[in-house]
Amino acid sequence: MTEPWRLLSLLPLPDDATLAALGDLAERTKLTLLPASSVADLHAALADAEIVLGAWQSAGAHHFDSAAVAATGPDLVFVQQPSAGVDVLDVPGLTARGVPVANAAGANARGVAEWAVAAALALSRSIPFADAGVRAGGWPQMDVVRRGHGEIGGLRVGILGFGPVGAVAADLFAAFGCEVAYWSRTPRDVPYTWLEPAPLCARSDILVLALPLTPDTHHLMSADLLAALPARAYVINVGRGNLLDSAALIAALDSGHLGGAALDVFPVEPLPADDPLRHHDRILLSPHAAGATRQSVGRIVEKSVANLRRVLAGEPVLDVVNGLDPRIRRRR
Repeated sequence: MTEPWRLLSLLPLPDDATLAALGDLAERTKLTLLPASSVADLHAALADAEIVLGAWQSAGAHHFDSAAVAATGPDLVFVQQPSAGVDVLDVPGLTARGVPVANAAGANARGVAEWAVAAALALSRSIPFADAGVRAGGWPQMDVVRRGHGEIGGLRVGILGFGPVGAVAADLFAAFGCEVAYWSRTPRDVPYTWLEPAPLCARSDILVLALPLTPDTHHLMSADLLAALPARAYVINVGRGNLLDSAALIAALDSGHLGGAALDVFPVEPLPADDPLRHHDRILLSPHAAGATRQSVGRIVEKSVANLRRVLAGEPVLDVVNGLDPRIRRRR
């Protein structure tokens, strides 16, 4: 009789929630639950795992870094990451060991895109500023007006990156009556204008960053592209923190050139306590939670569990991100 697969779950959910999500997989595998642990506990568990269902935290003990990869045993054959991004994984290290890595591409696209629209509304109406002023005992009615209180309908929106998030965001902004243009490496058959990054920035009253981080996109939003934006434009980053030069962003806000920014992602997460981004009243901050709606989490877990079922059924897995064979086979 074949031994059951050894499955390690790092999902940051209560044990009963993870067991409910896994369904019969909890009985068909030799399951270890490690929703919260020390680095030592993680490394010890990795030494015996064949399959890992990852965590989605951007920091902490479950960060699957090079040390964690080094701690994996010889039987590890597959890592399923329950998120679209794979930043918490040392993907090159896993690739070097011949371990396919799959993500949950597109599962949180609606949640992230809605956050981008909500952030644009919050910035354009000075909602965070007004809320803080009233809570502090003031009545900043005219201050809100002087900050450029406005509607987003009729504004020109540019979207850098037209994957699942960018595509949904385009449709949502268009529904508000915005004129949408976008850039991706390959133009798409969509009812929006494709432009190179520089001309896209030059006509974008609202710019949404929805790109993956690669060597080519690191600090793509430099001081030059920020300067190309129209006066009083808004920048919204739901991609990755290092797409944007933070120092250049603060300088553009301090000069009055930009109207505001909304950031769900940062170069270092959690955001350091002394980071100047924390202290600027024209920056809306979010703890990398744009995609963490209950609906998105449900779709992410469902998509991830479906891939685990494919492993047990001997079927190729979907959404492998590191170019390895999607047919998962035991090593012994």
